[in-house]
Amino acid sequence: MSGSVLPLSGRLDAASVSRLWQATMRAASAPVAIDLSGVTYCDGAGAALVLAAERRAQAAGGGGLVGAAPEVAAVIALARKGMRQSAARASPPAESLPVALGRGAIGGAARLSDSIAFLGEAMAATVLTLARPWTLRWGDAMRHAEEAGTRALPLIAVLGFLFGLILAFQSAVPMRQYGADIFVANLVAVSVFRELGPLLAAVILAGRSGSAFAAEIGTMKVNQEVDALVTMGLDPFRFLVVPRLVAALAMMPVLIATMNLAAVAGMTAVMLSLGFPLVAISNQVVSWTEPSDILGGLAKGMVFGAVVAGIGCARGMRTGAGPRAVGDSATAAVVGGIVAIVAIDGLFAVFFYLMGW
Repeated sequence: MSGSVLPLSGRLDAASVSRLWQATMRAASAPVAIDLSGVTYCDGAGAALVLAAERRAQAAGGGGLVGAAPEVAAVIALARKGMRQSAARASPPAESLPVALGRGAIGGAARLSDSIAFLGEAMAATVLTLARPWTLRWGDAMRHAEEAGTRALPLIAVLGFLFGLILAFQSAVPMRQYGADIFVANLVAVSVFRELGPLLAAVILAGRSGSAFAAEIGTMKVNQEVDALVTMGLDPFRFLVVPRLVAALAMMPVLIATMNLAAVAGMTAVMLSLGFPLVAISNQVVSWTEPSDILGGLAKGMVFGAVVAGIGCARGMRTGAGPRAVGDSATAAVVGGIVAIVAIDGLFAVFFYLMGW
């Protein structure tokens, strides 16, 4: 270095840059101008060295590049342009609020259109299958029913028992203040039959089977097996979606009944521990519950099962490409299923209230 100039000379290639980098960076820490008049050759590595030294010198108050030959200046200008484009891609400008709202509205409209199209195709495939039941893949339907129902029964029974036990204990505390402990049986039975049994069974179905449906179909979509079905002239909805819908609809009453019985068993265990005889507990449950309570819960559960299976299959059919696509579809199926269950349950509550049930 001489004065306020940092001279670089010779060939600036990958071999020489590795030797010059540290010394050049130390020298560029001072307010200097970088003289390139002695540079005879410069490649991408040399351009990276020159630009890094330039940034270091300018940060210290120095000048820019001087004396570069035309061919050297062209390489450096090309490298500078590439760095600016990379920086622009790494940090895109923030969108204005109208642009963000418009983009979100367009994306929401596209997702709604996809959902409506899936619903129409699924309903058409289901109607055709019901019209010709021998075309249903009964083996697949039974396998999905076993996965969604039979293997979920132990979990349903344990959670139902614990939920009934907890609800009974929590209800007995305030009821005891008024000497109304016996009405805990009424409270738990009616709550579970009408509301909590179908809701909890549907949530478990969404967590176990909804995610499994999305992952299975999503994996087939990523592996292009769905495209293979279309190429062979086979309807993927009748092969993949309808058996899962049938399995979910068939198993939801079984799951709800298991949940209800387990919850009543948990409540009974608490009531027995409080000193009430089994006959009194059973009389309270029978006298305060009606067939409409059980049938209404089963009806809601059937709708919940269809919605959970439909959302899981829809997310699977819309799976994109990449290693994270299947996991994203499974997560979206669980979240979407639970949100849909709660929303539909609220609509049922309003409907039952207006009907006086």
